[in-house]
Amino acid sequence: MSKDFPLGINGYTYADLHQPLRLRDLQKTFEDSVQQHDEDLFTEFQEYQGCQGENMPPQIISDLLVRMAPYVGEFVATLFQVEDEVAAQSQAIREEVDSIFVYRTEVVGKLKSRFKNEDISTWDIKKIQADLALLKTAAFPIAANDPDAERSVSRVGAKLVRLANHYQLIANDKPKDKDKIWHLDDADEQVSEIRKSLSENDDAKITFKTALSQDQAAEFINSLLDVVQRWTYAAQNDAELSKSVVGWVSFKIPEKTDSANLVHHETKQRDGFTTWVGPEDDRRRRDGFALTDPRFNTRQTLYEIDHCIYCHDRDTDSCSKGMRNKKTGDFKSTNLGITIIGCPLEEKISEMHILKRQGDNIGALALIIIDNPMCPGTGHRICNECMKGCIYQKTEPVNIPQIETNVLTDVLFMSWGFEVYSLLTRWNPLNVKRPYALPYNGKNTLVVGLGPAGYTLSHYLVNEGFGVVGIDGLKIEPLPDELTGASGQLPTPVKDFSELYEALDKRLLAGFGGVAEYGITVRWDKNFLKVIYLNLARRQSFNCYGGVRFGGTITIEEAWDLGFDHVAIANGAGKPTIIGLKNNLIRGIRKASDFLMALQLTGAAKESSLANLQVRLPAGVIGGGLTALDTTTE
Repeated sequence: MSKDFPLGINGYTYADLHQPLRLRDLQKTFEDSVQQHDEDLFTEFQEYQGCQGENMPPQIISDLLVRMAPYVGEFVATLFQVEDEVAAQSQAIREEVDSIFVYRTEVVGKLKSRFKNEDISTWDIKKIQADLALLKTAAFPIAANDPDAERSVSRVGAKLVRLANHYQLIANDKPKDKDKIWHLDDADEQVSEIRKSLSENDDAKITFKTALSQDQAAEFINSLLDVVQRWTYAAQNDAELSKSVVGWVSFKIPEKTDSANLVHHETKQRDGFTTWVGPEDDRRRRDGFALTDPRFNTRQTLYEIDHCIYCHDRDTDSCSKGMRNKKTGDFKSTNLGITIIGCPLEEKISEMHILKRQGDNIGALALIIIDNPMCPGTGHRICNECMKGCIYQKTEPVNIPQIETNVLTDVLFMSWGFEVYSLLTRWNPLNVKRPYALPYNGKNTLVVGLGPAGYTLSHYLVNEGFGVVGIDGLKIEPLPDELTGASGQLPTPVKDFSELYEALDKRLLAGFGGVAEYGITVRWDKNFLKVIYLNLARRQSFNCYGGVRFGGTITIEEAWDLGFDHVAIANGAGKPTIIGLKNNLIRGIRKASDFLMALQLTGAAKESSLANLQVRLPAGVIGGGLTALDTTTE
């Protein structure tokens, strides 16, 4: 493959995406495109760009970003010529939303009032099952042939409830605005088709005789909907039938949060001590050092998004901004004394959820990257301040880190996905404060430490036009020159991210990422570190060197002599915590952080490694933080 190639926007090639001046041109091309499609939105966004959001209500900014993000998604998809792939991805998401989550809200969510005081012991469960199966076969062949049992039922329930709500809407003299979403232009045609299909099936004609006798469309549809509702209610309450819906998100109910029992456990007596153990059903057996948590799939992610109530339009999105006391303006605290600060970056969380729900992963990622360009290093298994700030304080919060990581991975694993992410970190029209990276300004900064603080700072400095050299005490393995574009060459474009993806128990430890590399175990997918490393290593004004200790290998005086204008200290997370206890470093006691470094940086965790790390068991771990938990699991 040629390193340079024409892109889907006329006049641009892949090489242009690595030139700051051409990124400025790309910004103008994007703005012209928006102006052609929506003059009013373009004008509003220009005003936002002009004032940088100063004195603008947060709700107005959020609304603007949500309306502009789809144009970014469409533009980038066209740029990389992945329109068909993006459309297929979007359609799959919308089908899930339009079937499973309509069924969850409009059928499952309303069963209590529908069957209040009903005794299902009097119901013929087998007949209810047979009726639903026949209804699908006769009138809903797509649902009947769907191998996904949950989606199969949801397709039928969602279609019938839409029709039922439509006829209820037109029967209402003064419908509420929120109910107008149920209006269907072709409702009568859909009803006629269902009626015809049932009438032409001999078994269905008998079974649904009562429904077919209804002349009014609304009564006919409600009679069929009753079949789905009864099956659903039985699936919730019948011991045998409920086994068939285990794991269905449409039946999931958020659990209450018991702040006095946050960690579910059982107690057992061992050697005279009362110990806590995890519930048997929650345990995951491990053998080796492969990734232990494969993350949520699309449906599980959409459940979390469906659980969100999108607070940004009221400026109450506490997941992003924290939960404040209206009188004092101070952050509130939980009953455990935890300050509810929300996302430290104030990421556009609720806004991102809307774009994901609409099926626009690129637009959703662009919203994330406004405030969190290093999102591969956050998300699932890394941070959860956003969850602590969720409006749901008494029940399960929305699992925002899972959603963020799902958006990222959905983009990364599409064609040119890495290039899409990489571009959005240096060109993002939604980021009005820095929509595109600036050219080199002649000033140089030495960043000491290439952990999360160091690599994030390096990214921002490079985007502002500074030359950056990052150093780290750890040995950092170089990436292939063809991928980074060493010596001013154009980097080889990455079309398929899976070619870079490695199994964690086989992965070469690159050393880049500091504590994210050696201090976090296989609960987190460290392939995300490669995304950050490669993205930075490609920048022409960035270089990094491992095995360099500040104050030893290079002193501050030598840094000035080498021409650096500034030194940024971003190290120290790897320093072991020395507890003020007598004899706490005697034989048999080891610092947890030191243990994790030895386990991972020496390669001792790999079957193929000759490195030796001995630990006498049983071992006691003192502490309850992430380092302690990682040490315990390893």
